[in-house]
Amino acid sequence: MRDPIGWPTLAGSEAGIWTRYMLVAVVAILAAGLIHAALTFVLKRAAARTKTQADDIIIRRLRGPTRWVFAVSALMIAQPAMQLGPTGLEWWHFLAGLLTPALIGWLAIALLAAGNDIVQDRTDITVADNLRARRRRTRFGILYRIGFFVILVITICLMLMSIPAVRTVGVTLAASAGIGALAVGAAAQPALKNIIGGIQMAFSEPIRIDDVVIVDGEWGKIEEINLTFVVVRIWDDRRLVVPVAKFMEENFQNWTRRTSDLLGTTFLHVDRTADVPRLRRKLTEIVSNDPLWDGRVCGLQVTDSFPWHIELRCLMSAADAPRSFDLRCNVREAMTAYIAAEMPEAIPRQQDRIEFVGARAS
Repeated sequence: MRDPIGWPTLAGSEAGIWTRYMLVAVVAILAAGLIHAALTFVLKRAAARTKTQADDIIIRRLRGPTRWVFAVSALMIAQPAMQLGPTGLEWWHFLAGLLTPALIGWLAIALLAAGNDIVQDRTDITVADNLRARRRRTRFGILYRIGFFVILVITICLMLMSIPAVRTVGVTLAASAGIGALAVGAAAQPALKNIIGGIQMAFSEPIRIDDVVIVDGEWGKIEEINLTFVVVRIWDDRRLVVPVAKFMEENFQNWTRRTSDLLGTTFLHVDRTADVPRLRRKLTEIVSNDPLWDGRVCGLQVTDSFPWHIELRCLMSAADAPRSFDLRCNVREAMTAYIAAEMPEAIPRQQDRIEFVGARAS
């Protein structure tokens, strides 16, 4: 017997029949819960004896969905004891059609999340040379979000296909779905562009987690990469949310694309008569005594000349962007203090030169 929308009904069921159904279901679920709890306890004790965290992560992620899988399996085993009639069997098949894809999808998502957690646990991005770790963490993170989205869509579709009314309506509207799909696609073009950009980013890797970038004139680190947007942590702890498509279509600076090593510069303006070799020796002394220097590059060059002064570029290297910034500040402060205390003649003297030229002209 069916209602007007095509769902089976249970008209005329007696209280005794429902009591038997509930009693068998409760006993089956309790038994499944006890077996699941005992098995989980044994597995957790075994996982505690291992050195790796992978088994602990898998047990933690699968504990929820497997509990329901045990319960549904127990109900299927106990189903003959319920002595369901024709109407009850219709309802049974209907609920099974909804629960089976839902549990399979939940289990698949849990396995996918466990794999992502294992990768996150095994990739330490706090070490100095973390390029490989950042690459793996970024790629698996994006693929996890893509897989989650695909599994969720497939699960919902399979659940809807088990509903007779929805399946009938879907077949009826299939012929006219083309125009609607075009309209939806046009309306969702920005979102689809970002999703496709996220998939492309997983393989081309223009950015990775913890990369140092300059985007929209802001300096920061990649904190989070989602399927449609990227979160950049700015140096002052602000968060810049950028669509994925922006990184695929527009120019931006990535300071750690291949390696985290960077060259830092500090510019000084001194008088044209300044003793440049003496300043070069002082720069070498300052940088050599600074623990932020990585020992690769240290130099001083005259990069420009003006009527009243010259421009000096102090070049030094550091292991990463934060160290490079701090090293530049240290060098700028130390060189300025040295010039003021030990080489006052190197301070630009524009006014004195103007008065000297005026006196000679007169």
